[in-house]
Amino acid sequence: QVQLVESGGGLVQPGGSLKLSCAASGDIFTIHTMGWFRQTPGKERGSVAVTVWSDGSTYYLDSVKGRFTISRDNAKNTVSLQMNSLKSEDGAVYFCNAGISRSAALGPENYWGQGTQVTVSS
Repeated sequence: QVQLVESGGGLVQPGGSLKLSCAASGDIFTIHTMGWFRQTPGKERGSVAVTVWSDGSTYYLDSVKGRFTISRDNAKNTVSLQMNSLKSEDGAVYFCNAGISRSAALGPENYWGQGTQVTVSS
């Protein structure tokens, strides 16, 4: 089993900052990717920022480029999302996601955290 435990989130005013963190634990052989997705009521979950574990390359949703930064700690199997200059439209439930292999014989499987609410409001 693999577990993703998120922390951070909460209420922030427009223009403010928040940091989300996610720690992966359990039967981890290889982490392939870790990242953050978000979802609002009635909409599909979409990717916000993803990092490739092996080389640190990153992907960002266009609307968050320059405001959000994803970072990883390979030793601790954690990924963080620093969110600056937050806008009301950034408010959503944010989910940690990871592609993890549990052994050399298995390909990557998709794992999700429980989600953390981010509310941007004055």
